[in-house]
Amino acid sequence: MELYDVLIVGGGPIGLACALEAKKNNLKYIIIEKGTVANSLYNYPLYMTFFSTADRLEIDEIPFITTRPKPGRQDALEYYQGIARQKQINIRSYEKVINIQKSTFFQVETSKQIYFAKNVIIATGFYDIPNLMEIPGEDLPKVKHYYTEPYPYAFQNVVVIGSSNSSVDAALEIYRKGGNVTMIIRNNEISKSVKYWVKPDIENRIKEGSIKAFFGAQLLEVKSHSVIFKTNKGKTQEIENDFVLAMTGYLPDFEFLKSIGIHLKGECQNPHYNPDTMETNVDGIYLAGVVCGGKDTHLWFIENSRIHAQQIIKDIISKN
Repeated sequence: MELYDVLIVGGGPIGLACALEAKKNNLKYIIIEKGTVANSLYNYPLYMTFFSTADRLEIDEIPFITTRPKPGRQDALEYYQGIARQKQINIRSYEKVINIQKSTFFQVETSKQIYFAKNVIIATGFYDIPNLMEIPGEDLPKVKHYYTEPYPYAFQNVVVIGSSNSSVDAALEIYRKGGNVTMIIRNNEISKSVKYWVKPDIENRIKEGSIKAFFGAQLLEVKSHSVIFKTNKGKTQEIENDFVLAMTGYLPDFEFLKSIGIHLKGECQNPHYNPDTMETNVDGIYLAGVVCGGKDTHLWFIENSRIHAQQIIKDIISKN
C-alpha cells in the first residue's frame, strides 16, 4: 500500500499551490484532477481577461510574466501548466474522485484506482455545476450555461441572462460579431462588480439601443424559437430567440462535500472549517480556495486564497 501524506483533490491554481507547499516541506503528495491542469481556467471564455493583475495570481512566489497589464485565459494556462511541468508536480489528470472514506487512513476511490492518504485537501473550485434557473425549456439544446466565444452566435437572436462579468463579456462580444443581443437582468442596474474598464462600454451600448436590456426582469420559459419573460412592470413578453446564454453562476459540488462528512450550514451551504487551519469538521480533511465560500462564490479568489496552502501544510506538519 502506497501511503501519501497529502492527497489533493483538484489541480487548479490553489491545488497546485498546496502541492508546492507540500513538496517544499518534504511531504509525500499527489493531486487528483478530473480534467486537465487548471481545468476550470481551460473552460473559461477563450478571450477572457482577468480582473486581477499578474502578480496577484502568482503562487509560491513564482513570477507570472506577461506583456499585458492584466493577463488573459491563455496567459494563465501557460503560467499554471508551466509550473506543473517545471516543478514536476505529481498530478493524475482526467481522473475523478468518486468517494472518500476514513478508517486508519483516508481511502480515496477514483475512476481509475484507490489511493491511501493521511490527509486530504479539497480544492475543487466551483465551476462544474451551473446554478440552474429551474424553468420550463432550460434543458433545450439552445440553452447554454457556459460561454466560450462569440462566433457561433453571429447574426442570431441571443438572450443573455444576468449582468455579471461573464454576462457582460458575452453580450458585448456577440453584439460586435453581428448578434442581436437582449439582456434579461433581475437587478435594476449592471452589476457593480463588472470590470471597471468594461462597465461604461456595456452601459453605453444599452443606452444607445445597440444591446437591448430589460432590468428588474425574469425569464419564465424557453421555447424552441422564442423566450417568455416578465418585465419590471409585471407584464409577460415573448420575443424571438435562437440561443439563451444563462450566465447565472456556478456552485461547488455540495453533494460530494456532504458525502465525505463535511457539514454545510445556512442558506449559502457554507462548509464548516477552521479559518486558521482550513481543517473541516472531519479531522484530516481540509478545504482550500473558492470551495470554502459555499454558494457565495465571489468570496474567495486566487489572490486571497493562495494563503490557504501555507495554513494547511503548517497545520499538517504540526500534527506529525
